[in-house]
Amino acid sequence: MRIALISDIHGNTVALDAVLADCSAHGAESYWFLGDYAAFGPEPAEALERVTRLPDTRFIRGNTDRYVVTAENLSPLVEAIRAKPDRTETWISIATSLAWTRGVVTATGWFNWLAALPLELRHTAPNGTRILAVHAAPGTDDGEGIHPGRSNAEIADLLEGCEADVVFVAHTHEAMVRRVGSQLVVNLGSLSNPRGADVRASYVLLDITEAGVRITPRRVAYDQASFANALHRVRYPAVEHILSFQRGEHPGRTPHADHTPIIVGNDIALTWP
Repeated sequence: MRIALISDIHGNTVALDAVLADCSAHGAESYWFLGDYAAFGPEPAEALERVTRLPDTRFIRGNTDRYVVTAENLSPLVEAIRAKPDRTETWISIATSLAWTRGVVTATGWFNWLAALPLELRHTAPNGTRILAVHAAPGTDDGEGIHPGRSNAEIADLLEGCEADVVFVAHTHEAMVRRVGSQLVVNLGSLSNPRGADVRASYVLLDITEAGVRITPRRVAYDQASFANALHRVRYPAVEHILSFQRGEHPGRTPHADHTPIIVGNDIALTWP
């Protein structure tokens, strides 16, 4: 079984269409989505329509999906403005983007779908390998998440008690594959709003076989000009903030000394165990 794991679509159907075409070309049979479908992009409803039409899908929520539903991010944003007033314009862009998205998903009938999303998904491979997929880290869809800047000890603390051998995460928009003790941690990166110099969409192909699992990271270029046009067309409230990601203006965290990449580049696969 070949599964495409995708996360952080953020209302970007231009990138989503490119990734889904790549999935099809590489024989994906199933799709697991790890959250952040709608907010921070121009086409939240269209993105949800596309992913829910796919065959054999599983979905979990991301932090922005929860924010759209509950609006509970407003208090932390107030605190963030107080802590870093020089970033007030950015915080206001985030708040207005979430409010805009909440209006769209409510008007188009997707509010209850977002509200019902679970926190995690689990699967056990034929050989007993336990797979866990979450948005940020086991037990949470939010926080700093798991990224190359964290030490193995920090990641091990986040994984403690999760009862999984392979853990898939997203959230930080920083792709990563790392062994941490007896566990394998895979960050999918992001489909949209990337961190780092590589602004292509990022996702992972997972092959589940009788012997174990095989993981293949993928990077896919897409028409960023079309995405920018879509932002302007819908009069999105935070165009420049979103386009700053497309221009590669948000660097990823400096890799920790513990970070030794075990997969580099497209089509280089890792078999586990």
